[in-house]
Amino acid sequence: MNQFSSPRRLLIQGLAAAAALPALGAWGQKPARELRIGNQKGPLSLLKGRGTLEKRLAPLGVSVKWTEFNAGPVQLEALNLGSIDFGDVGEAPPIFAQAAGAPLAYVAATVPRPASEALLVPKGSAIRTVSDLKCKKVGLNKGSNVHYFLVKLLEQHGLAYGDVQTAFLPPADARAAFEKGAIDAWLIWDPFLASAEKTLDARVLLDASGVVANRGYYFSSLDYANRHPDVIRVLVEEINRLDQWGSAHKGDYASELAGVLGLPRPVLDLTVGRLQFGTVPINKAILAEQQKIADSFYALKLIPKKINVLDAAAAGLA
Repeated sequence: MNQFSSPRRLLIQGLAAAAALPALGAWGQKPARELRIGNQKGPLSLLKGRGTLEKRLAPLGVSVKWTEFNAGPVQLEALNLGSIDFGDVGEAPPIFAQAAGAPLAYVAATVPRPASEALLVPKGSAIRTVSDLKCKKVGLNKGSNVHYFLVKLLEQHGLAYGDVQTAFLPPADARAAFEKGAIDAWLIWDPFLASAEKTLDARVLLDASGVVANRGYYFSSLDYANRHPDVIRVLVEEINRLDQWGSAHKGDYASELAGVLGLPRPVLDLTVGRLQFGTVPINKAILAEQQKIADSFYALKLIPKKINVLDAAAAGLA
């Protein structure tokens, strides 16, 4: 079944309805253009709080609407429903979305951030190497960045994907299972990773360095990206400007992010301390990385058909 035909469809439509309504000016006229951003709690939340994007886009006659979502796949569903024009996501969700027919366009990517995701085991676990995972139960969020991390990690260490038991759990449920010992290992990303290190005394078996890039991606729809390249350009510039500020002011960045996420400052200090900053426009070399992920997922029958990632590129791709 097409993943965008889920029972959540009506809920997502309702959640995004307010963002989809036109903003009326003093004379009851809709602004010339509108940018509807679907964001998760994180860097885009900081951009929203600053208001700098709105100031940059106002001279272009563009109004900005924000809607918060709890995960990348849900944002991509909203894009498919025509409720948002832009969002942020990890490596894997766009692959599943494109395979399901979503009209997405990759428009920007972060620099690689392999240290920001890792394989965790309990402090006293007998698991010392990746080979020790054979026949063990590994918790992870299905279709997320760590899904591809698991695929490549097992491959590097001579294990097949079927050699481990996968328990598909969202982060909160996976943490609870990890605490109870219901899973033997947990693949997770920051800040959930840092929180588990700080509050559960979890042990990092290894991070994604040398295994996968773990880029973050920013997406739009093909239609919006092709009709409003100037809006996308300004948006990517403002995201990268925030990145560069964060790189130079990590303490302040961690403090702001702690407030947004409602997590203790030490957790965000650890998260930001290993975060690689920088956002760049999408290009063919970056999409070639995504193609490898898509091909791996197709070979494992995780997606129903082979896809060409370049089909999800806006006009003018470098």
